[in-house]
Formats: sequence, structure tokens, C-alpha cells
Amino acid sequence: QVQLVESGGGLVQAGGSLRVSCAASGRIFRIYDMGWYRQAPGKQRELVATINSGGSTNYGDFVKGRFTISRDNAKNTVDLQMNTLKPEDTAVYYCYADVNWYGALFGQGTQVTVSS
Repeated sequence: QVQLVESGGGLVQAGGSLRVSCAASGRIFRIYDMGWYRQAPGKQRELVATINSGGSTNYGDFVKGRFTISRDNAKNTVDLQMNTLKPEDTAVYYCYADVNWYGALFGQGTQVTVSS
């Protein structure tokens, strides 16, 4: 079994910064993509950012240079540095990993709240 455990998040004022982190543990042979999705109340889950094992990244259109995703393959961790946060970034942020034969997995989520 594989677990994804998120940390970070919390409450920040608009224009501020937060960092969320995720560590994967368990029966891991290989992790392909890792990343973050988010879901705001009443909205569908959407992609924030992903990064593959080679370091290539993909961001949601709304990020527009404000967020940076990074990954440590040796530690099976992925981080998301979020700058210039806006109230519309308020959501539950879910860690994502495409692992071995398990496929796509999500963590339990961490709340990010941006006050205006």
C-alpha cells in the first residue's frame, strides 16, 4: 500500500505565500508523475501543477507564474510553493502521484485559505 501525506497549507492574506508539501511512502517501486490538484467548494477538482520524474512541469492556466512545483525523487516528495495568493486560490489542495502498478493516488488534502 502507498500513502500520500500532505503538510503545510493554512490561512494567509491575499498577496502572501504558502508552501505545501507531500511525502509518499509504502510499497513504492517507481513514481511517474507527482503533483497537486485543488477543489474549491461547489467546484470540480482541477489541476494545479504536475512534475514528472525527469523534472518536466505542467501548470494550470490560472497559476500564471505564481506557483512553483518541485520534487525530490530520492525522498518521494513533492512541494508546491505558492506566491501572490488570491482569495480565489482558497481550496483543499490534494497531493497526487502516479505510482507503480497502483496508478493515480491522492492524499487526503490540506486546506489553503486566502483572506482578502
